[in-house]
Formats: sequence, C-alpha cells, structure tokens
Amino acid sequence: MSVPKEQVRQFEVPEFAVTLRNAGVAGAGGAGFPSYAKWDRLEEVDALLVNHQESEPNYYMDKWLGRERTDELVALFDGLLESALDRIVVATKETDRQEWVEPLEEATDATVYEPAALPVDEDDTGVVVAYTDDRYEYGMESVLMRLVAGVVMEGEELPMDHGWIVQNTETLWNVFQALTDGDPMTRKFVHVDGRVPQHRFLEVPVGTPATELLAAAGRTDGLDSNEVLLDGGPGWCFEIDREPDRFGVRKRTNCLLVMEESVVAENRLGGGRVNVLAPAAWKESTQETEPTETLRPDYVELPRITNPALEGIVTPSEPIVRPDDEVETGEMVARPGEGISIAQHAPVDGTVSEIDGGTIRLDASGREATAAADEHRIYWTWCGDCGRYLPEPQLTALDTDTFVCARCR
Repeated sequence: MSVPKEQVRQFEVPEFAVTLRNAGVAGAGGAGFPSYAKWDRLEEVDALLVNHQESEPNYYMDKWLGRERTDELVALFDGLLESALDRIVVATKETDRQEWVEPLEEATDATVYEPAALPVDEDDTGVVVAYTDDRYEYGMESVLMRLVAGVVMEGEELPMDHGWIVQNTETLWNVFQALTDGDPMTRKFVHVDGRVPQHRFLEVPVGTPATELLAAAGRTDGLDSNEVLLDGGPGWCFEIDREPDRFGVRKRTNCLLVMEESVVAENRLGGGRVNVLAPAAWKESTQETEPTETLRPDYVELPRITNPALEGIVTPSEPIVRPDDEVETGEMVARPGEGISIAQHAPVDGTVSEIDGGTIRLDASGREATAAADEHRIYWTWCGDCGRYLPEPQLTALDTDTFVCARCR
C-alpha cells in the first residue's frame, strides 16, 4: 500500500481543500456539508476524529468500509500522519469491536481506549481507537467531541476551533479516492428500510431516483396514500417533499425509509426531524450488512446542493452543461459556485435531459447529441493556484498539466 500512502504525502497541505472541492466531496451523512471547508483549515489542526459510531441501528456503511477497506484507510491515515496530523482517533462502539473493528485496530497498531478511560490523552500520537458505550447520541459531533476528545464546544464553535477535523468513515473513503486517484464523488452507499419487503444495502450512483431503490427492496407498487418517504435513519430523518421518481439520492443520503403517515406524525421533533426509533424493532429485523447490489438507473436526478436546508450558507454548484450534451461518468457537469460550494460530476454515462433550479437530470440511455450541442462543448479545468474551475480559453497554460487564471497571473 506504499503507492497510495506516497500519493497522500505528496499533497501540499493547501492542496487538500482544493482537491476535495473540485472532486465534489461532501459529508456522506449528517448535514452533508462540503468537506473541503473543514480541510481548508488543515494548517490550524493537528488531529482527525473519525466518527465511526454509525448509531442508526440499520446502518452498516462505515462498519463495512472499516473492515473491508482497511488497507486503503491505513494508507490514508499514514499519509495524513506524515504530512499534516499528529493523531487520528477512530471513535467507535465497543459492541462493534469483535465483528467489525479489530482488523482496523490491528492494522494501525493503534493505542486503544476502553469506554471508562475516555477522553483520550491529548499527548497521544499516531492512530488511536476509542471505544464508547452503545449510545445513540454518541454519533453526534458535539457529543463525540466532548466524550472522546474532552472538548466542549460552545455557541457557534466548530471542532477546527479546537484543533480537530471530524469526518465519518464513508466521507474519508471518498477523501482517499480523491487524493490518491483523483476520483470525484459520484457514488453512494445507501440502505432502504421501513415498510418494504426486504431491507437493502446498495451501492448507487448519486442522483439515483428513489423509485429505483424502492423497487430493489421489493416496492414496485408505488407508495400508498397513507405512507411517507423519509431521507435518513430511524433516529434522524426528514420527510422528502418530492415525488419518489424526482428525488435523487444525495451525497448525504444514507437511507430511505417508508413509514406510515400516522407514525411519522406522532414522532416529529423540532426542525422537521422525525425519530421513529421507538415504533419499530429495527435491531430485530433481517438486515443486509454488506452491499449486495450496484444499481444502474435509467436516469439520475443529480442535486446541485447536497442539503437544501443549508442554502444560504452553502451555494449550489453552477451547471456548465446544457440539455442534449453528452457526458461520461466522472465528467464535471457543474462547477463550484461562489462562496462555500463544490463541483458536481456525472454519476453515469448519458445525456443531459433537463436542468431545473435544484437538479441536473441525466438520461443514461445516451440520446444522440445535436450538432449545436457538439459546438457548445468547452474544455473546463481548474487554476493551479486558486483552484477555480474555468473554461480553457480563460486560463493560461504554464505547462501541459498546469493552468492559471487571470486573477492569479
């Protein structure tokens, strides 16, 4: 695994944020905040807290990645420790240790903390695995910081204000792919649960319509009038306000739930959050604990912002394609907007069929592009200094791989 490790080490600290912004990496859960905004403060921090808690009782994305992608995560940890950080703390539940976490613990030769010994010593270096009790609220960033790092955040303080970056494991998997292979974030691990015949753990292109996920779980008859579709896990989810065929999986979507409307109404909390942990025996259901199928949808509804609730803080990406343009998987279709924003990339090969206020719809059937669309195609790249995406005519080539914009010349 020396090659990926060396690739991480070769990044200068300021390049981390630019690379993640251009790769479109956003939090793979929670609020779905653009990840580069955290790494932009890398020079101010010395520690990474890996949120490996996965508190929802039907989630297995982080646990599975930690066990099955151990070598890649170790390479990422080693590269970060050699180039930017003093310590990396993996915070996980003690109940998951034997089945899920021991391979990562052993591969990193980690210092281990039992729940009673927390918080970790601020003088620890290298990789630390901090085991906690099995409590739902330990998956919350502020609670985890207090419990594991001994840091109490007040008001609008962020972990970076105290020298920490916090990321969940799936997000770090996307960070690894961006830093080592230049791969943009175009895929998502997601569960389907609730009133469906079969719980599913799937790998899907970002933007995959909810109808495809429901069908994979055995619901091909559409939702009943008394059913609600929710984005999120049993303890922390929100009602989806689009029809299932127009809701595309977001970079933050970990689960789609189908629940009875009366149950949802009885379990609404503040801010639109729904907590249906109590009404269902989630841990007693039969669940897929590894991704068993990769969906290939006929079209995707690619969101231009990972979490619409953050609009005003986060800026939607700006489309650089138009209807009838043909695109390939991984090709940028929207550049970062001004302010806090990330790029979006095609999750499938296909044709742009529609651009509305919030999404870019790509038809995977690959309709033929018109001659006008061919003439419209412009090569886009980013400035080697500031990282802004611009059309090639607005950039000056320094060599075959590096361009700079007028602002940085």
